[in-house]
Amino acid sequence: MIETKLRFLSYEDYLAYDDGTDNLYELFNGELVKVAPESGDNVEIATSLLIDFATLVGRSRVRGHGLEIEVRGEPKNRYPDLTIVREEHVALLKQRNTIRLMMPPPLLVVEVVSPGNLQHDRDYVAKRRQYEDIGIEEYWIIDPLLKQITVLTMKAESYVEVGVFRDRQIIQSPTFPELAIAASTILSTEKS
Repeated sequence: MIETKLRFLSYEDYLAYDDGTDNLYELFNGELVKVAPESGDNVEIATSLLIDFATLVGRSRVRGHGLEIEVRGEPKNRYPDLTIVREEHVALLKQRNTIRLMMPPPLLVVEVVSPGNLQHDRDYVAKRRQYEDIGIEEYWIIDPLLKQITVLTMKAESYVEVGVFRDRQIIQSPTFPELAIAASTILSTEKS
């Protein structure tokens, strides 16, 4: 028996598809590419930060890895490790946890870099370009291997670096200036 790969001619066709599983897929050149599970350390870092942001903005505005964002280019969608959505997104996301291009972009996305050159380039280059292209105001790249957090903010339709934070340096978020958390606190996976 020959197995044929599904091909999707549009993003709408992809959105209408349901394989009956909870798998996450990126749509790449019309084909589904299963998203690999995150490492335990990456999940722990993102979850800890999710709790911090939920305290700050409310839990309904903080989304974990399951939030899908439609982007231009390939793949056609991304699943950030953490996303802070706008108030108007909360109702829009009730039916499907997907932010479409026609919606306002989220306020902030966070990616936790997995080990390996491919993953490094994906978070530092490819995702950065796609998030910048759709106008996401702030993008954090948490790199456990380099023990640093890069914070980017939108200025004149391009990302500029707010800073690279390490050790006990307090993260400076232009979008959430009331957040006061040290880079070392975020990067530690040995919390009690």
